[in-house]
Amino acid sequence: MPSERVILLTGCSSGIGRAAALEAALRGHRVFATARNRNDLTELERRENLEGLALDVTDGASIRTAVDAVLARAGRIDALVNNAGYGQYGAAEEVTLDEWRAQFEVNLFGALAVIQAVVPAMRRAGGGTIVNVSSVAGRVAVPFASPYSASKHALEALSDALRIELGPFGIRLALVEPGPIETRFGDRARSMVAPLLSRPGPYREVYALAERAMDGEFQRGKLPAQAVARVIADAIESDRPRARYPVGMMARGLIPLRAALPDRWFDALMRRSLGIRSKRG
Repeated sequence: MPSERVILLTGCSSGIGRAAALEAALRGHRVFATARNRNDLTELERRENLEGLALDVTDGASIRTAVDAVLARAGRIDALVNNAGYGQYGAAEEVTLDEWRAQFEVNLFGALAVIQAVVPAMRRAGGGTIVNVSSVAGRVAVPFASPYSASKHALEALSDALRIELGPFGIRLALVEPGPIETRFGDRARSMVAPLLSRPGPYREVYALAERAMDGEFQRGKLPAQAVARVIADAIESDRPRARYPVGMMARGLIPLRAALPDRWFDALMRRSLGIRSKRG
């Protein structure tokens, strides 16, 4: 693997994707940062080693165009970072099936579509690295964020299978699992939760409790996006990247706790964090 990697990243308009693109470029790699709206990449494109491309992970033609452009300009793709994603919030009962499908279309099928487009070039080159950006929610289901949690759980399962399937071709795969991060992701989540607080229905009071937890208990140990960016770059540069990189106090603490505790105990812990009482009959 060359010391200067050619890296393709998705979801670089802000947050973790933008920070990861900057970190990789500062380390001397050739970075192709992408976003649905090319105009969101104007500032990034002023940086050395950084080039911007439009890429919508839900559009097959857009993916093919972006991948072909990278191969035409650089001749190879050494690393792919699947970062594009968003969080759909609400009680599982109240989130519409169309909203559920849209969540999976971006967070799971979008990542898979880009992987399918990039892997043939990596195989021809004899290897490469794929980094899928998951979340602590990919290991621990978050109530009232079940669409997001389910999509990240699915991404983790896909990654576990791909790690074995792609190994014979020299293609490595790593998962990065951040806890709470200082990005616009949280602002988008709050804008999505706000209408739920005024919606009449059985979950109205519980949504208020969930919002309080989201702004308090669930934000403990929040880190800047740069902390995740450094982990992503380290995984790309490693000859033997780890299967999983939990990032932050919550990810490193909550994930092993979930594995260690019986379901009933962990459910009680989650209810206490949310301030929710379970009806006993």
